[in-house]
Amino acid sequence: MQNDVHQITITQKKEVAITGIESVLAFSETKITLGLRGGGKLYVAGSGLKIAGFSKESGVFTASGSIVGVSYGGKSFAARLFR
Repeated sequence: MQNDVHQITITQKKEVAITGIESVLAFSETKITLGLRGGGKLYVAGSGLKIAGFSKESGVFTASGSIVGVSYGGKSFAARLFR
């Protein structure tokens, strides 16, 4: 797996697991901002968001809550995908 490759898995709009994460840049109950390996940002939007885990070594990030969308660098990717 290349350093700039990542994968997003959303389970029943309640859990998200993402690989290829470099850092957690910001978080609140409604938005999590992640830095991607290889550059760029990834935003997770929802309500009641909680970080369940993050390993800088493996690049694996997990969170729970009510997930409503994901976007890259402010450009819509999966926003409203689950509405």
